[in-house]
Amino acid sequence: MYTILDIETTGGKYNEEGITEIAIHKFDGHKVVDKFISLINPEREIQPFVVNLTGINTKMLRTAPKFYEVAKRIVEITEDSVLVAHNAQFDYRILRTEFRRLGYNFERKTLCTVDLSKKLLPDAESYSLGKLVRALGIPMSDRHRANGDAIATLKLFKLLLTKDTEKTIIKEVVREETHGELSQRQLDIVEQMPSETGVYYMHDKKGDILFLGKSTNIKKRVNQHFTKSGDKARQLQKETKTITFEETGSELVALLKENEELLKNNPKYNPNTRKKRLQALYVIPDINGYQKFEIGPYNKGKDCVTTFNGALSAKNFLQKITVEFQLCPKLNGLEEAVCENKQNNQCLGACKGQETPLDYNQRVQQVLEKYSLLGKSIIIIDKGREIGEYSAILIKNGIFQGFGYYDLNHQINNIHILESIITPMKGDATTSHIIDSYLRKKRVKKIIDLKN
Repeated sequence: MYTILDIETTGGKYNEEGITEIAIHKFDGHKVVDKFISLINPEREIQPFVVNLTGINTKMLRTAPKFYEVAKRIVEITEDSVLVAHNAQFDYRILRTEFRRLGYNFERKTLCTVDLSKKLLPDAESYSLGKLVRALGIPMSDRHRANGDAIATLKLFKLLLTKDTEKTIIKEVVREETHGELSQRQLDIVEQMPSETGVYYMHDKKGDILFLGKSTNIKKRVNQHFTKSGDKARQLQKETKTITFEETGSELVALLKENEELLKNNPKYNPNTRKKRLQALYVIPDINGYQKFEIGPYNKGKDCVTTFNGALSAKNFLQKITVEFQLCPKLNGLEEAVCENKQNNQCLGACKGQETPLDYNQRVQQVLEKYSLLGKSIIIIDKGREIGEYSAILIKNGIFQGFGYYDLNHQINNIHILESIITPMKGDATTSHIIDSYLRKKRVKKIIDLKN
C-alpha cells in the first residue's frame, strides 16, 4: 500500500516552515482507495515568494483547520503504507517536524519518485516534477498546489511501477525509517544547532574533530551531513558523537575562520587542504607608459591586483573592468588588432595614442582602489553575532591580520584598542584570495580606510 503525498509550506528558515496545504492519495498499486486534501492554517507568516508561487495567502487560511486538528486523519490514512513523494525527503521532514511539535514521533517508510525516475528514466532532461511529467505527456493542472502536484506524482508513479519490470529498484530505493531520516540522537544534535552563519565541528567519542565546515545555516548543513548517502558520509555519521559550533555573523569571517582552523586541525574527513593553483591579475606598464592588465599564474614574489580560481573567471573579470572603466581591450590583451571600441565610447583611444598615459592610468588606479587589497590598510565591517554587534576584519598593507567583534565605535577608531580585540591570524595568498573573491561577489556593511 502506498500513500502519494504532496505538501505546500510557508517557506522560511529550515525546520521552521509550516504546512499550508496537504494532499494524500492512498493507492493500492492499482487504484486510489482513500484520499485526504485540505488547506492548513500554519499559524505563521507565509513568505511572499510562496504566495506568488502557490496562490495560497493568509486570508484563504484563516478558517482552515490547524495541523493538530487533522493530525489523526494523516496518521490513519498513512498507516501501514509507504509514503511516496517527489523529493520525498522534503515532504517527510516537514511532516515529522509538525508531528514532533505535537510530541508525536511520526515514522513511515518513504519512496522518492525523483530517485526512481533517475534509475528508470535515465535519459530525462530534467527531473523536476513539472518538466518531467510534461516530457512524458502526463496531463497536469494546479501546478504548485498540493492536490495538483499529488495527482501528477501519482500518475508518474504508476508509469514508474510499470517500467520496474524486475521489481528490484523499488526494493533498493524504499528507505527504512532510519535511512535518509535521523536517529533520535542525531535529531537531538540537529535541534541544538542554530539556523545561523558560522563554523561547526563534528567530534568523535574522544572529542577529536572529524570534520569542520562553514555554513550560512548551520542547522541545515548538519542535517544534510546526517542524511547524505555514500560510504564516506555514512562512516562520518557513525563516528560523530557530538557537534559544536561557533557563530560568526559574517559569512566572510566564517570563511577565514574555516581556512585557518582546517590548517591547524587537519580533520580526518575534510578534503585534502592542498593550496589551489590560483590565477592572478597583474598590472604592468607597456613601452608607451600605459598601465595594462595581464593574466598569469599566481607568483608569490610578484605583486598582483587580485586572484581567481581559474583563467576563465580571471578573463571574465578583466572584460568586466575593461568595460566598466573604459579601458582599452587591445592593451589588456582582449583584442589582437587595434580595437574598434572608440566609436562606442568603450575605449577612449589609448591604443591609438589619442589619450595620454596619465589620463588612462588614472582609471587603472580606480580599478585598483575598487577591486584590490594591494598595499591597503583597511577595516572590513560586517554583521556581528547578535544585534548591536559588528565584525571587524583588519588588513594592513594588503595583508590580512585577523578579525574581532565590537559594539562601540571607539573600539575601531583607536588602532590600539582595535588590535587588542582582533584575534591574530596568518595572512597569505589564500586569505587574500578568500577576501578578494568575497568582496567581488557580495556586499559588506562598510570598509574603513585606515590611511585617511
